[in-house]
Amino acid sequence: MSEVLFEGYERQYSELSSNLARKYTSSGLLDGEQKKQNISEVKAGLEDAEALIRKMDLEAKSLQPSVKPMLLSKVREYKSDLNNLKSEVKRITSANLNAAARDELLKLRMAHTKMVSAVQRGRLLMSTERLNQSSERIKESRRTMLELHGVDDNIIKSKMILTSMSRMMSKNKWIICAIVAALVLAIIIILYYKLSH
Repeated sequence: MSEVLFEGYERQYSELSSNLARKYTSSGLLDGEQKKQNISEVKAGLEDAEALIRKMDLEAKSLQPSVKPMLLSKVREYKSDLNNLKSEVKRITSANLNAAARDELLKLRMAHTKMVSAVQRGRLLMSTERLNQSSERIKESRRTMLELHGVDDNIIKSKMILTSMSRMMSKNKWIICAIVAALVLAIIIILYYKLSH
């Protein structure tokens, strides 16, 4: 359950981070009041992003040891990205920002966007891998179930053969009893005739 929560927070963070990146990039092209408003929106977004990272951190720490290190590593990356974005926002708010610094910030932002995209691709590959593993497990379970079904069929056939054999033995027993009775009767009749003459 916590892993699902972590992924939900991660999606929210990715969307928020992309929005902040766009706002931040566009604020470099603005000036005056529009620029101030854009920067204040970015700062508010940074606080929301920090809150999401804290939630991801808590969820990651509560998971099993097999998953925990990978998720904590992601959280560290996100923290690093966020710190870079904070630094960039501070630099853009300073009055002495010149055109060269603006270009450098745009390059950093593009690099960040590419990195977020790479992280998302990695997550997609991991999800696909998990899905493939689940499919293999389902196929294996199905094979096992079919094998057990074959065993059940063999048991049913064996039961039928044993029942048939039991009936034949019972029939043979009655036939033998009838033959013995007939022989006994024949002996009695023969003795009766011999003794009476």
